[in-house]
Amino acid sequence: MSETAKLLKVFLVDKQLSGLTARLRAAERFLGEQTSQLSSLEGSKQTIESQLKHLGASVANQEGEMARLDARIEQLRNQMNSAQTNREYKAFLTEINTIKADRSKIETVALEQMAQIDALRAQSASIDAELAERKRMQSVAADDKTKRAEEIRERVEALKQERDALAREVPAQVLAMYMSLFARRDEESMAAVEVQDRKRHEFTCGSCMMSIPVETVNRLMTHGTITRCVSCQCILYMDAAATEAMQPAKR
Repeated sequence: MSETAKLLKVFLVDKQLSGLTARLRAAERFLGEQTSQLSSLEGSKQTIESQLKHLGASVANQEGEMARLDARIEQLRNQMNSAQTNREYKAFLTEINTIKADRSKIETVALEQMAQIDALRAQSASIDAELAERKRMQSVAADDKTKRAEEIRERVEALKQERDALAREVPAQVLAMYMSLFARRDEESMAAVEVQDRKRHEFTCGSCMMSIPVETVNRLMTHGTITRCVSCQCILYMDAAATEAMQPAKR
């Protein structure tokens, strides 16, 4: 049996494995997406909580400062009532007005920060709802992944054993080259030669549909050595249809 024929057996088993595990890989990707989104939401939640904590402390400081200024204003008003001269009265009034202006600025900042707090709390509530839904989806995705893995477990194990046995028949260098190619191209690692017109020597690659020289086809049919398409670099082989098409026409 030629190297190409041996490798083709490995490839056909790999195609079966790829098909079986396609749904499992899709489930794993979906689970990964849910986990990633969940992590992102949790990060956003932590950021909002940190901002709420900072703003809450700031508002508390502003309220404390306003309370201190209110106390000072009340003290100055009491002093105004006992002022001895008009000059002294005006001095108290000027200081009160200055403190009121400062208090107004602090109150404006405090109100802005309280509005920010309300907005952040609304965001936090929205994230909480999304977190609950995302956790539910993550649980569903994890269950689906486990279920799909269990469904194909026995068949996959059997195919892996079959593949290992077949792979031992393929030269190590050839197998390494094929595995590297399969990792990149998956089911397009190998392609059958397609006979477009035998008499005119028109042959194409079953993967990229580019023309293949007749010498390449003859080499495959005669020796079965590893041959790659010059255009897409996939490994070529002759399937039953191509082999039959290359047979001389019956009288």
